[in-house]
Amino acid sequence: MSQAHAIVALADAGVVDRALLGSKAGVLADLLAAGFPVPPGIVVTSAALHDPGLDTKLASVADRMGSSRFAVRSSGTAEDLPDASYAGLYETYLNVARAELGDAVRRCFSAAASERVTAYHHRNGGGATGMAVLVQAMVDAVGAGVAFTAHPVTGDRTQAVVTAVAGLGDPLVSGAAIGEEWMITLGGAVTLTRPAPGGDPVLSSTQAAAVAQLARRVADRYDARPQDIEWAIDHDGTLWLLQARPMTALPQPASWTPPGPGLWMRNFRLGEWLPEAVTPLFATWLLPTLEDGYLDGMQATVGVQVPFRYALVNGWYYNATPTPSPKLLARILRHGRTHAVKILYNALIRVGRDPAGADRAILAELERQWRDDHAPRYRQLVAAAAAEADTATPQRLSELVDTLGREAGIWLWYLAIVGGSAWKMEARLTRFTRHHLRGVLPDSDGGVQALLRGLTTPGAAAHAVQSIDWYHPIAAELTTIDADKDAAIRRHDLTHHRNDATLRCRQALADRPRLLAEFDRLLRVNQRYAVIREEQARDLTLAWPVLRTCARRMGEHLAGAGQIDLPDDVHFCAHDELAAALAGDSRPINDVGGRREIWQRQRRLAAPLTLGRPPRVIGDLIEHAVQQARGTSPIPPGALVGHPASAGRATGPVHVVHGPDDFADFADGDVLVAKATAPAWTPLFARAAAVITDGGTLAAHASIVAREYGIPAVVGTGDATHRLHTGQLVTVDGTTGVVTLHTRTPGPQQPPPSPPPARRHHPR
Repeated sequence: MSQAHAIVALADAGVVDRALLGSKAGVLADLLAAGFPVPPGIVVTSAALHDPGLDTKLASVADRMGSSRFAVRSSGTAEDLPDASYAGLYETYLNVARAELGDAVRRCFSAAASERVTAYHHRNGGGATGMAVLVQAMVDAVGAGVAFTAHPVTGDRTQAVVTAVAGLGDPLVSGAAIGEEWMITLGGAVTLTRPAPGGDPVLSSTQAAAVAQLARRVADRYDARPQDIEWAIDHDGTLWLLQARPMTALPQPASWTPPGPGLWMRNFRLGEWLPEAVTPLFATWLLPTLEDGYLDGMQATVGVQVPFRYALVNGWYYNATPTPSPKLLARILRHGRTHAVKILYNALIRVGRDPAGADRAILAELERQWRDDHAPRYRQLVAAAAAEADTATPQRLSELVDTLGREAGIWLWYLAIVGGSAWKMEARLTRFTRHHLRGVLPDSDGGVQALLRGLTTPGAAAHAVQSIDWYHPIAAELTTIDADKDAAIRRHDLTHHRNDATLRCRQALADRPRLLAEFDRLLRVNQRYAVIREEQARDLTLAWPVLRTCARRMGEHLAGAGQIDLPDDVHFCAHDELAAALAGDSRPINDVGGRREIWQRQRRLAAPLTLGRPPRVIGDLIEHAVQQARGTSPIPPGALVGHPASAGRATGPVHVVHGPDDFADFADGDVLVAKATAPAWTPLFARAAAVITDGGTLAAHASIVAREYGIPAVVGTGDATHRLHTGQLVTVDGTTGVVTLHTRTPGPQQPPPSPPPARRHHPR
């Protein structure tokens, strides 16, 4: 190797063979030549190791760079490539003095032969492993970090993510620090998605936008390939580019195209029980079985089936707003005749205007059918299936799943038509109190919801689920949370509060007997259906312990036959594959691991609450209900807005809870932030100061249980789990549906339950 290329100025390195410079130095040389703000430096190739005068030459070159401190970093030929980053495997030395440059350079070269580098190299196919060392003047950084030109989790190419820490960026890229995080869209929107620990800002919005622009310029230089850069800002405000490489393992961007005409909601019907993307076996078996059972329940009570369109978009469940066409109405009249019209009119329209009348006309009869006929049959079938599931043949297990899934779907129908009336009735009670009892039930005291609290005793039964997708463990399989030691006191206080609110209302109407009688009718029917809804929601998943046993045993059968690796892999098979295997097909089921990876990626997506547009005649019924509940309260700039689900106001530190593994760390006074909650999460409400969810509606689990516990709740925010972070201080106004984000926290922030997408765990 020529001694002429032993030490090369970075400004002159563009003409040198990239194989001598290594990828990191080669890219920076190219960017420097293109006018990017790269700190001055030199590249030391392996030829210099044989030069006895290396230390003297390095000192001389260092003098010409005009700096007293230097960064010494590896630049391997296999490093920072599109398909292999080698991130954190080589050595980096910062703030190296002039006299110590030779030693730091030699140690960098030695790291290329380390065991961890060799192992990674072999895993990535071997090949050339040449290496050089990059020496650059240190940037006296006031702030530094990394930036991605595409969202590293979702793959969205329209979103740049900038993460920053005060001072040098090394603690951030090594994983030792959690930085401030910004999101900058191609349209120019700049959002602080995670404030700096301690509350002291690192960047202004202008600086964050400048970093994103620098990263995108780098991407444009390399044919718009998404880039991952390191950057720093010095005391003079100059922005420097320290490193650039292609983003590796970047998922394809998710498309959220509506699956058909109309408005599609992920908060409606089964969507409220599915807080994330679903697994393949649920999608292809239990989900359609539940949907079919729902229609069977409708057929049995109404006399006609009105299918609800549903679809999976990127693994997330969406339900279309029902659009009654003339053809559909004619079919209802033809097949269901007056009985169908009577049920649908009372359950869908009259219940929101005259709840007591709708109850007398049809709802009470539907409740009796559920309570006397369907509920006992469902419980008996579950008990019988539980008795045989542990010894049943694989074929019999499949039959049990079909039977129980159908019965659960019928139960879901009764929950929708009977229990689902509760929120429509509450809307009528709200309108009554706003019109006739203004000031008697102040929002600060819970508003109209004070009349409906303390009616049930929330708690997680053994069959309570965290998701109706049977992949997830039920409450009986989770660590017990002793979250409500004072349950009796809490229930007593809520009952006293409810009775006091009722008394105040009746006293205010004492001289208006007609209105008092109407209030009493409204209150009785509201309280009765609030209890029915809770009972139906609580026991919908009675079959889930048995369903999970059936899935586990079928998985054990397939794993024993060598068709899948682990019993748990059964959840990543399609139903037709499982059915074929149970029928005697002995071929291995392919790509189970690939499907699991796709699901892991999909469940981290920020799925929109709605897709498409509502029909002009109908509009968005849920949004209309939300606006009625919210009233005319103004929304402050920068606030997070959702559905006002449980009245009241509370301030506390955010605790983002992704699943049961995070339950134990949830502390008294924390604000519970989740994608959605389900019955297995109920014990957390006893500790929570307030609740915020991505999904959910006024009738969702989080809404109902928050009201029972008397804590504020804002649901249906869309992306709270992406915009908020553990430790951040927020104020939750459950009356208006507004969450105010504060810039400072009350103390040191906790790390988020899952590591942020900023990725590296070792210095480069």
